[in-house]
Amino acid sequence: MEKGVPALQAPLPLDQVATQKWNILAEDVPLPVAILRERALRANSAWMRGYIEQTGVSIAPHGKTSMAPALYDLQISDGAWAITVSTPQHFAVAREFGFKRIFMANQLIGRRGIANVIDGLKASPDLAFYCLVDDTANVAALARAVRERGLGRPLNVLVELGFEGGRTGCRSLEAALQVAHAVAEEADALNLAGVEGFEGLLRNDGAPEILVQVNALLDGMVTLAETADREGLFGDGEVLLSAGGSSYYDLVTTKLSAAKLSRAFRVLIRSGCYITHDSHMYVRARDALARRDPALAATGNLEPALEVWAYVQSRPEPCKAIVGFGKRDASYDDPPIGLKWFRPGLHDKPQPLPPGHIVQRLNDQHCHLEIPAQSPLLVGDMLGFGISHPCLTFDKWRVMHLVDEDYLVTGSIRTYF
Repeated sequence: MEKGVPALQAPLPLDQVATQKWNILAEDVPLPVAILRERALRANSAWMRGYIEQTGVSIAPHGKTSMAPALYDLQISDGAWAITVSTPQHFAVAREFGFKRIFMANQLIGRRGIANVIDGLKASPDLAFYCLVDDTANVAALARAVRERGLGRPLNVLVELGFEGGRTGCRSLEAALQVAHAVAEEADALNLAGVEGFEGLLRNDGAPEILVQVNALLDGMVTLAETADREGLFGDGEVLLSAGGSSYYDLVTTKLSAAKLSRAFRVLIRSGCYITHDSHMYVRARDALARRDPALAATGNLEPALEVWAYVQSRPEPCKAIVGFGKRDASYDDPPIGLKWFRPGLHDKPQPLPPGHIVQRLNDQHCHLEIPAQSPLLVGDMLGFGISHPCLTFDKWRVMHLVDEDYLVTGSIRTYF
């Protein structure tokens, strides 16, 4: 049994799900259920295809957002240059499903993790792989493992530049150059393939003081790349300049594209959440992007594709309803937003949820919904919620259903967290 999947007499292959003619609104699947509106997914993917064609950058979307190879396929078909992962386990999933270019936006550490990746690369000689370094001891460990395990080709690494209070990454240009020199000294085992940064931890509302921090990081990356180029530290192949959030990829595109290098380079953005968008966090980010670049905003908008549906379970107080989903079903960086209302036997399609219905908090499996005293909601009504931060909703579901605009299930995808 999988959450959100009807009880089955026998295993059902994913490619046969559509033949079942399940409909969410007909209560053919148990609630709560997470669904992906297929039309919105495809529109978002097409929008990003247009963006990379317009700007000339490449994208390696964060596969860790969904850990759903079926969505990777859509992203690759719409021009993604690679798939980005975060861990050796993510790498193993992407490799198993046949993706030929994998960017690990993280440090590859630990004896077993390093060995598993190198052995995977040995078994797939046509697989291009990249990972990050920000420490000379890690550089030495990677080089040693490449030699001991007989990879037979250098491992591609990028030096990561970070910022004070951030996550990983060298905290100064001097430290980053020290790491770059350490990589260059291991040229038989490691190939310095570029420079990387991650601005995604900075607040995503586009406030002026945050833009200063984002631009400082990106300027530092350009300086690091230009210095490494002058000093002859980069190895074979084109140089990658990559930064990776879903909030500031317009700034990444502009800043990194202006680098002055003596050789060919590729600007690689890594936004992953664009494919589903959301109803909260990335709405703010998209609004901020539109203020920075009205011309880009005029090319169209992204649409929330991911919804969680659940029943009204109880109306215990005049101004409270309890809905049957919680932290085990949806992200809660920001509270879910009630979007749609459907009463079986009354409505023929979802209705907008009237104003004043506000999620106050989530328990493990219950949602506390503040409602107006005159709310029409009854126990047994179905509600559709938008979420914030898709990553942390995907990892709560092993199966998600694709639906058309009538909520007919057109297929299902699996996640591999």
